[in-house]
Amino acid sequence: MKLLGILQTEGALSAAEVAARLRQSTTTCWRRIQQLEQTGVIRRRVALLDRSALGLDVTIFAHVKLATTGRDAIATFEEAIRDRSEVLECYTLTGEWDFLLKIVTKNIKAFEAFYLDHLSRIPCVQSVNSSVAVTVIKESTALPLS
Repeated sequence: MKLLGILQTEGALSAAEVAARLRQSTTTCWRRIQQLEQTGVIRRRVALLDRSALGLDVTIFAHVKLATTGRDAIATFEEAIRDRSEVLECYTLTGEWDFLLKIVTKNIKAFEAFYLDHLSRIPCVQSVNSSVAVTVIKESTALPLS
C-alpha cells in the first residue's frame, strides 16, 4: 500500500527513488511495480495536466436520460460518447438519470457546439440536464488506500 501511495501521488519517480523511500532494494521495488502493472492494479502512468493552463476552463456535469434503456440503446450511447475527448468520465446510474458525464471544454460556446452537434443527436437520448461547475473545492486522482 505504501508503494501504491507513492506511485499514485508521484508517478514520475524512478524505481530507485521509490525504493529509497520504502527502504527496499531497487530490484525488489522494480519487480513489485512490474507485478502490479501486469496484474492490472496499476493500469497506466500519466501526466496530470492543468486544464486552466490549457484554456479548458469549463467543466460541465451532464445527466443523460435515454428514451429506452435496453441493451442496444445503452450500447449505442456508450459507443457514441466513448471516443469524444470532451467527455472525461461517463458513469451509468441508478435512479432517474441513466448516465452522468463529466465534460470539459474551452468555454460555454464549445459546450453548446458539443451538445448541439453531438450529444443531442444521439438517437436514443431523451433528455440532458447540465450543470456548470463554478469552483473546484476538491479534485483528486488518489484512491483512499488506508
